[in-house]
Amino acid sequence: MSATADSRHRVRVAPAHPEAAAVLSSWARQGDSLLDAAELDLSHADLSGLDLAVGLLTGTVLRGARLVGTDLYRAHMEEAVLEGADLSRACLTKAVLDEADLRGAVFVEANLGSAELYGVDARAASFRGARLNGASFLDARLEGADLTGASVRETSLKAALDDRTRVAGLTGTVLGPARLEGSGPSRELAGSALEEWLNHRGAAVQVLGSRTGARTDSHTDSRTASRTDGAADNVRSRPFPPAGTPSTTPTSTSSAR
Repeated sequence: MSATADSRHRVRVAPAHPEAAAVLSSWARQGDSLLDAAELDLSHADLSGLDLAVGLLTGTVLRGARLVGTDLYRAHMEEAVLEGADLSRACLTKAVLDEADLRGAVFVEANLGSAELYGVDARAASFRGARLNGASFLDARLEGADLTGASVRETSLKAALDDRTRVAGLTGTVLGPARLEGSGPSRELAGSALEEWLNHRGAAVQVLGSRTGARTDSHTDSRTASRTDGAADNVRSRPFPPAGTPSTTPTSTSSAR
């Protein structure tokens, strides 16, 4: 295993939970396997710069963890707990985060191209400068979230917003409708009303359309849009390895528990 490949599997700070620490240690020694840490407690671990592409992190607790520059391409993170985690500059392209807890998480300059974010709770999360092209925020909570300077292209923004949601410098195109929450009853923002609400707060966004319907229909619509998005941003990118370094393709999976 090359020095670069080894660095992509070197855990900086192991989690306190013994089983989780043992699983990470075993995975790091194998070097070419996919990580299966489903439902383990990795709270406050430092997994920055690791290659966790296509990893199994379903239901994994990553509260307060550091995943700066981590490769989470196509990772399965359904119902994961990422409250207060730092995922700055991480690659989450095509990752599945349905119903994950993202409260207060940091996604500064992260790539969430075509990521699936159905039902996520991202209140007070930071997406400053993030690439959200083709991402699917369906039935998501974005109250108090920071989308300053983020880019969107055919991004589904069927989410709850409020007056604390920051959108200055948000650019691109979105699909509504969104739901505006506040002190009174919530109200739907669709089409030109959503566009006006966003752009009045410093965004430069075009709302392409808005449809209402059951979860199944809207979820399918968004996934279809994500698959057909041809943006270069939505291909896998590894932020940390130096140019010219050959990549290591995982060839095996860890055993299911």
